[in-house]
Amino acid sequence: MPKNELLIDVLGCSIQISAEEDQEYLQNLLKTYKQKIEDIRKNTGLKDPVKIAVLAGFLLCDELEKTRRNAGNANTAVQDEDTGEAELLTMNLISRLGSLLGIEEEKQGGNEIYRLQNTVKYHDWGSMNMIPDLLEIENESKAPWAELWMGVHHEGPSRIISGDLRDNAGQEELPLLSDLISKNPRLYLGRQAKKYSTLPFLFKILAAEKPLSIQAHPNLKQACDGWERENREGIPLNSHYRNYKDINHKPEILCALTPFTAMAGFRHPDEIKNLISRFFEDASRDLKAAVFPLFNSLDEKETPLRKFLGALLSLPGTTRTALSSYAVKKAYNTKNENDEWRLISRFAEFFPGDPAVISPLYLNLINLNPGEAIFLPAGILHAYVYGLGVELMANSDNVLRGGLTNKHIDIPELFKILEFKPFSPAVMKENDTANLYRYPVACDEFSLSVMHGNNLTYPETGPSIILVTRGELKIAGKNSLTILKKGESAFLPANEGAYRFDGDYTLYAAGTGCAPDNAGASIPNS
Repeated sequence: MPKNELLIDVLGCSIQISAEEDQEYLQNLLKTYKQKIEDIRKNTGLKDPVKIAVLAGFLLCDELEKTRRNAGNANTAVQDEDTGEAELLTMNLISRLGSLLGIEEEKQGGNEIYRLQNTVKYHDWGSMNMIPDLLEIENESKAPWAELWMGVHHEGPSRIISGDLRDNAGQEELPLLSDLISKNPRLYLGRQAKKYSTLPFLFKILAAEKPLSIQAHPNLKQACDGWERENREGIPLNSHYRNYKDINHKPEILCALTPFTAMAGFRHPDEIKNLISRFFEDASRDLKAAVFPLFNSLDEKETPLRKFLGALLSLPGTTRTALSSYAVKKAYNTKNENDEWRLISRFAEFFPGDPAVISPLYLNLINLNPGEAIFLPAGILHAYVYGLGVELMANSDNVLRGGLTNKHIDIPELFKILEFKPFSPAVMKENDTANLYRYPVACDEFSLSVMHGNNLTYPETGPSIILVTRGELKIAGKNSLTILKKGESAFLPANEGAYRFDGDYTLYAAGTGCAPDNAGASIPNS
């Protein structure tokens, strides 16, 4: 008879088998086995996959034996009841299984690989397709998926799933990754537990169909001072006017998965003046006169960028309206269109009356190819404009906005944290000949690496979250084998040399800033 193939993917292990039974029978059998495993998880509280598998197999054999006995006593009016003796016997055996197998419970827990179910954030600037396409799922709601959060942030924590994500669809409350870590920080964070009580970073997929707000983030001292001040002032944490939601800074790295457009850092005053002159050359005499203070401010010897931005954000309403109207027409009328002109016209359509629509004239315009990344420290004015990327940052909600938004803008507070100096972030590009590239970022809370298929030992020693963006990844732990497909993610507890990666894949790994010995290095393809 022809053989049928079945992939048994449970408890972090995958086994391919061949059998003569038809596919429907095999799939029903697998469904029964997975249900038994899930029942054991709920009823016993066991977490060790080896113990769960042993107990599931034993209880299924118990049920089979009872069926056989009952079939032999078909004429008996009252069949044998399940006294629970099999489960009691098995639990007694399980209590000694760790010592029988030479496995210490605490060490075993740190070697497990935890698949993640992550939180989607919906914003009007998001995309209906970019993130769902990466995850290879349908966006049935047609809502704009803006971000997918991976980590322990309280506004969107990840949950732990077992087996295939579809097997957990009916469950309302999957265990939180944050709860897992908090039970034993030393086990899951390793040496980083001396410094952090949980994961110090937030990993995201970001999809921008429309521009995000222009913004900047405070440094640690500014965050602490702002937090304490707004607490004294009695501003609620959920207030529209609250700037500081925590005491942390928020450095971040953005790596493009598709062609990605961003703006970041002030241009040099001379460059800004030249661009403004060219942009407004066709403007009416009244509009030129209204924006003349912008030219004056850029000629100042002291803090010209501060005075320029102050003058721009102080333009009166009539000038803002005229500026937006002119900006919408500019891209269509000029014979020498460039990226700045087109973006300004687009911004003016989205945010009429906002003087920051001309931000491409004073912020550096950056176009990233897939695999290229930029790092943004505190105090740098920036905005993500269009594209799909992975974003990694310190855990913080502290954002000061400077335009292209309907949200609260606190100009005095923004000016306290901004670096009013020309700054253009370096574009980091992965080594095309390497299997692993760690983007060289000096940050304690996080590091970002990209890896491609080969038989590699994962070099990070601290806790990590990995996201597969292409192909299929096989992760071999000391006691398990896990397969992640495109769009799937997992948490890897701290464990030096515990994981082997293989397959044809591309993945991005978010780790802590505690660098291994080869930090920043690339492993060449053999």
